[in-house]
Amino acid sequence: MSDNEQTTSQQLFNHLYEGCNILRGPINQDEFKSYITPILFFKRISDVYDEETVLALKETEGDEELASLPEYHSFVIPDGCHWNDVREKSENVGKAIVDAMTGIEQNNPDTLSGVFSSFDDANWTDKTKLDDARLKNLVEHFSKIKVGNNNYSADVMGDAYEFLIKKFADLSKKNAGEFYTPRSIVNFLVMLMDPKPGETVYDPACGTGGMLIEAIHHINNNKQTYGRIFGQENNLSTSAIARMNLFLHGARDFTIGQADTLRSPLFIENNKLKTFNCVIANPPFSLENWGAEVFANDRYGRNLWGCPSDSNGDFAWLQHMVKSMDEKNGRCAVVLPQGVLFRSTGKEGEIRKALIESDKLECVITLVGGVFYSTGVSACILLLNNNKEHTHKGRICLINAESIYTPMRAQNIMTEENIQEVFELYKKYEDLIEKVKVVNLDEIRQKDYSLSVSNYIEKKPEEAIDVDKLKKEYFEAVKEVQENEEKMKKLLIEGGFING
Repeated sequence: MSDNEQTTSQQLFNHLYEGCNILRGPINQDEFKSYITPILFFKRISDVYDEETVLALKETEGDEELASLPEYHSFVIPDGCHWNDVREKSENVGKAIVDAMTGIEQNNPDTLSGVFSSFDDANWTDKTKLDDARLKNLVEHFSKIKVGNNNYSADVMGDAYEFLIKKFADLSKKNAGEFYTPRSIVNFLVMLMDPKPGETVYDPACGTGGMLIEAIHHINNNKQTYGRIFGQENNLSTSAIARMNLFLHGARDFTIGQADTLRSPLFIENNKLKTFNCVIANPPFSLENWGAEVFANDRYGRNLWGCPSDSNGDFAWLQHMVKSMDEKNGRCAVVLPQGVLFRSTGKEGEIRKALIESDKLECVITLVGGVFYSTGVSACILLLNNNKEHTHKGRICLINAESIYTPMRAQNIMTEENIQEVFELYKKYEDLIEKVKVVNLDEIRQKDYSLSVSNYIEKKPEEAIDVDKLKKEYFEAVKEVQENEEKMKKLLIEGGFING
């Protein structure tokens, strides 16, 4: 992204966030995203529709009836449901907004079903919270900017929205981890997966769609991604944000499903789980009550190494992702708590043993604690590959990246430089004292299938302590302190500050 685009994204974000300030007071800051997200998308759809109308009028030589036909537009906006229709209202503004959004949804069932109504905690028509004057103010604020394709590139528009999502995460850290993964971590996972043009990408816990958007950017050819981007998200409003986020970034022909992935996977082909070239996710850590009873007899065979207890779904997510990998060249990158590397409670020890013996595991990267919102749990990244390089077979690269981060006031972060450093360690795939150890399966068997990285990494030899030298330095330091105290006392007496 150029500096100009970055500035434009920041300016656009500033305007969008000012909308939050209009709502501040009657609306809790945790709820901002439920109002600002749909109103922005409503404005965006209307502005794009207007741009398409201008082009259609040129093509039809000014025939307004022809220019309004669906083939000239990305989305249908029925009569009375355009932004300008709402802007004309001075009474019952909330009802006008709801009616417009409902009309747009109903007239675009294949693409926009549920994108507005999923924000069920937004109550536009409650005048005790949002009176007409405040809503009118909000509509006028958004009317000051155009957010069509001619005004901002899809990337600039999308990046501004990404800033906004991050801001929402900052405001509600308590549950932010459910819908936002730090952008540098997203970039890193996609770098590790390296999706190619024509390959399919799937995120079974897609949140706001960041992984999928970054995969599209990485492939650098939107048309090559059409029909090949898939995500599933359990939370209704978050899945709507993911769809909007992808649209705002210019994505087309993608599929975001809304349901519980572990209980109800949506991507099925010929009664089998659909498989993908790249499977990538940051699923919820140590999920409780995730559906072990159903998983134990999973109709799709996702319990290939065993069924974890219902108190922790980490290995259920991993097995779902493994089963979703293309048999020939499927790759997987998943963020999990470091406990999966060594815990042996329930069936976890057995599942980890089977994972290691499958020889699909290519790399384990441990990260510093505090890089994810809403959890201080130290995380790790597992990389799996159904088509390991010949030199990687029978081996696993263990990387300790816990010292590679940038401390900030509110949380630890991994900058692009930090990410690049870890990526280079992975690419080299060779031992490095304090950082990397490439182990063979026999070495892991000897440690009872533990993948605790610190147990394998070679440490720098500690220097032997010279006791006599240390003793001498200590007495010299004591002597120096005593001499300085005498000098200070003498100066204070000479100055008349103390009596001799």
